[in-house]
Amino acid sequence: MSLPRIVVAGSINLDFVATATHLPAPGETVTGARFARHPGGKGANQALAARRLGAEVAFVGRVGVDPFAGEALALLRAEGVDLSLCEADPDASTGVALISVAATGENQIVVASGANAALTPNRLPPLPDGARVCQLELPLETVVKAVGEARGFVAVNLAPAAGVPERLLARADLLIVNEVEAAFYGEGLHQAGGLVATTLGARGARLTRGGVEIAAAIPPKVEAVDATGAGDAFVAALTVALLEGRAPDAALAFACAAGALAATVPGAQSSLPTRAAVEAVLRTSS
Repeated sequence: MSLPRIVVAGSINLDFVATATHLPAPGETVTGARFARHPGGKGANQALAARRLGAEVAFVGRVGVDPFAGEALALLRAEGVDLSLCEADPDASTGVALISVAATGENQIVVASGANAALTPNRLPPLPDGARVCQLELPLETVVKAVGEARGFVAVNLAPAAGVPERLLARADLLIVNEVEAAFYGEGLHQAGGLVATTLGARGARLTRGGVEIAAAIPPKVEAVDATGAGDAFVAALTVALLEGRAPDAALAFACAAGALAATVPGAQSSLPTRAAVEAVLRTSS
């Protein structure tokens, strides 16, 4: 079986993560947290996840000319993601995410987009052939252009939730949302006839077409420590599985297992599982 070829156009950040007993309420200060920093950004996470799951991956993005850039790109470069279309912007900083994580694994995230916001449509390079994966952490017009120019399979992770033109929804072969995002977009998700995957946290995920459920899956039981990156692992795994021709129920189970495993390790990119790890947990949980 040939490896899926995936082109991810998306964000890249350096994540600053504070893990505490609980998430702060508005106006509350929570002390005693542990601090770490990890490469992140939805686009970069999904690119690395797809690579670890066996795909050939090219990443299209933008970083600053600053000390954060090399750290943000380190794992992508080390694991063979094609970075030839990831440019350095002399006028913008590398994107940064400030992440608070509770002992339960729940998180809160604030993103300073930096160079990601500078990847405007006129700066989007010609993209190579391959399935395309996008999210909404780049300027919306850039995402619309990247999706509109695609000639093959297109997956769009509609996160963070934002108003998008109907033509973007209509072009996508696969839309991925969580429950909050599904409520934001409503029935518009199901009008174009493509696949819609809705993640339900520990309750798994469902896959629909035209509003009709065609598959559902429950993730294996794991001890979650940090949900950061779990959604990105799911997006990449579902895309890879569908490109490999897996049936909808098998593809969804593969994606749920990948997302569950990502929640067992702190950080975003450091938590993304390999294909071998996903297949092993599927065997033991079946």
